[in-house]
Amino acid sequence: MSKKRLIWMAMGLILLGIIAWFIWGRTPKHKVTYITTPVSRNTISNSITATGTVEPITQVEVGTQVSGIIDKIYVDFNSEVKKGQVIAELDKTNLLNELASQKNSVESARVSYEYQLNNYNRYKTLFEKQLVSSYDYETAYYEFQRAKNTYESSQNDLAKAQTNLGYATIYSPIDGVVLSRDVEEGQTVAASFSTPTLFTIANDLTQMQVVADVDEADIGGVREGQNVTFTVDAYSEDTFRGYVTQVRQEATTTNNVVTYEVVINAPNPDLKLKPGLTANVSIYILEMNDVLSVPSKALRFIPEKPLIGDDDVVIDVNAPHKVWTREEKTFRAHAVETGITNGSLTEIKGGVEEGTQVITDAIIGAMPGDQIQGNGNGQQETNNPFMPSPPGGRRR
Repeated sequence: MSKKRLIWMAMGLILLGIIAWFIWGRTPKHKVTYITTPVSRNTISNSITATGTVEPITQVEVGTQVSGIIDKIYVDFNSEVKKGQVIAELDKTNLLNELASQKNSVESARVSYEYQLNNYNRYKTLFEKQLVSSYDYETAYYEFQRAKNTYESSQNDLAKAQTNLGYATIYSPIDGVVLSRDVEEGQTVAASFSTPTLFTIANDLTQMQVVADVDEADIGGVREGQNVTFTVDAYSEDTFRGYVTQVRQEATTTNNVVTYEVVINAPNPDLKLKPGLTANVSIYILEMNDVLSVPSKALRFIPEKPLIGDDDVVIDVNAPHKVWTREEKTFRAHAVETGITNGSLTEIKGGVEEGTQVITDAIIGAMPGDQIQGNGNGQQETNNPFMPSPPGGRRR
């Protein structure tokens, strides 16, 4: 090989090295990736959390107003009952004897009353003719009034005995399902100081409610009608929905923690929700659908060193709230009017059109020209043509 040929080959290698350095080896002066997202319509919501208990909307404790021995029980746990249905009976022996005794007392008092009434009428006639003394007349009147009072009192005692006999038969006060049965046949119940509970009946288990304890710091934002989601451990993969029906004013203090009870309607068509289950509740105190919005961090972005290059142009506006766009080397500010926010998304009432790509963040140290776009709800997409595509094609 000639010497001249070797020189040309060496010069060619040097030239290729210089070109490669310019293409791959030179470090760019400005290495920043700008993350953008479109102005889009979203649901802006904010929620508070609480813990509550699933309960029937209507629950009645059935008791007895008379003491005695449980003679018969006609229902059990989970029995379906109708209003007016006999569900238990007490032994009626003593009550029947009391009723018979009161009937005898009423009859005796009636005879005495009628005798004293006739006697009083005779003395009244004689007294008007001045044939008896006033003392005899007043004595007859006194005996008549006492017999009358005794007769009326015995009638009241008879009515009470009849009522007590009726109390010995226990009826269901509502249509529903028996949740608990607290007595057995042969058990003695005493109603001298308080009414003992025999059964607990729930009206309709397809309509339940959650009574949640909301912290005093959060109760100010809770209103009737707000949407609610909740979960229970028994069905950890299911999310149940309801709405606030009542915010109770009474506070409860436990270990120096003040809470307020919030009642939440909870439809239960599948009967999955059972009384007593613990519910983990989310109450949406702020919720607006189809709202034009941007990620809140777009309102905090500021194009300043080291996020901009020496050749970049910044066109700013004097406004309390603004978002930024970038076209080639130009950063442009857009004054916007903001509305509600949940911290993550902020409503845009005016200033930019839907679909405008606004800058939300910047990453220093990426390859120049990279641009990462979001989809408007916090997720991001990489539009760098040198980055690999995700499995399954382009992200939506």
